[in-house]
Amino acid sequence: MAQEKPPVDEMHYEQLAQDALRGVIRAALERAASPSGIPGAHHFYITFKTRAAGVSVPPDILAKYPDEMTVVLEHQFWDLAVEPDLFSVMLKFGGLPKVLTVPYSAVTRFYDPSVQFLLQFEAPEIVDAEPETPAPEAKAPPPPAGDDGPKVVSLDQFRKK
Repeated sequence: MAQEKPPVDEMHYEQLAQDALRGVIRAALERAASPSGIPGAHHFYITFKTRAAGVSVPPDILAKYPDEMTVVLEHQFWDLAVEPDLFSVMLKFGGLPKVLTVPYSAVTRFYDPSVQFLLQFEAPEIVDAEPETPAPEAKAPPPPAGDDGPKVVSLDQFRKK
């Protein structure tokens, strides 16, 4: 029997579903940003990739959370702005106000523990905000004369410090 090729999803249903579920996050944040605020005992734990495209986090916060961070929107948050593709919010870190801007595509987890509601998403593609400068090439010592055998090279000089 000839094997048939599996069907190709040219509609990209998985991505459409992910985008629709991210719309749930946007709708919940829109309610939280309304004058009446977050209703009842609801509150949100939002986990996102700090280096995903479009994320804006102050440098000191990025240094502390270089890959991922979770913020809690419950009692103390300010200036929550909800846009079609992202949200921004002011939170206090060490008593100092900081503004974070997060595209919904950077969110990996949205959790409302008051009703045990959880959405999880695939991690987005990460951007490298600071291109690495290549380390200067280290010159290897010349091989001993008359030695054509295998060489052992230490990789320590190439490791980041």
